[in-house]
Amino acid sequence: MKKKVLVILAEGFEEIETITPIDILRRAGIEVIVAGLDREEVAGSRGVVIKTKMKLSEYSSVPDAIVLPGGSPGAENLAKSSRVKELVLDMNSKGKLICAICASPALVLAPTGILDGKKATCYPGMEKNFSVDIKFSKDSVVQDGNIITSRGPATALPFVLKIVENMAGKDTADMVGKQTLFVI
Repeated sequence: MKKKVLVILAEGFEEIETITPIDILRRAGIEVIVAGLDREEVAGSRGVVIKTKMKLSEYSSVPDAIVLPGGSPGAENLAKSSRVKELVLDMNSKGKLICAICASPALVLAPTGILDGKKATCYPGMEKNFSVDIKFSKDSVVQDGNIITSRGPATALPFVLKIVENMAGKDTADMVGKQTLFVI
């Protein structure tokens, strides 16, 4: 059965942190479902509009992974959503892959408590939102258990290749990395 990733977009999402994961996951043969937080057409922080497959309220399955892009005010909008919080907590309780980049680790994941006792990273300066129980790292991409976090737009490619490695294996991640001329 094909693995499924749910990418959740809120108004003001960061375009590179959104399009790069969608593209690379699809190149790796992973099914990507893009859902808008509260609408089907969602504008990014730089004005790029993405037509999603559905609104998040219409998505009823449990995916194998979720991707939460950052961006301003995208991450803040994700953080305000009780549905996103419920999904994150449910996925964490099931050991599913939770992937967040830029401000989303600090604004969306940290308040749920799922990063407590774990190592994580986020956009520079956003770590002020981490509790003392979160081990902040300046690494580009950090995986601790079922949670993958990353710093920002320039780290979107290594971030998604780490997701591919977890979902489809290192060989597939290496192959896609080579096809896109990313040095692994």
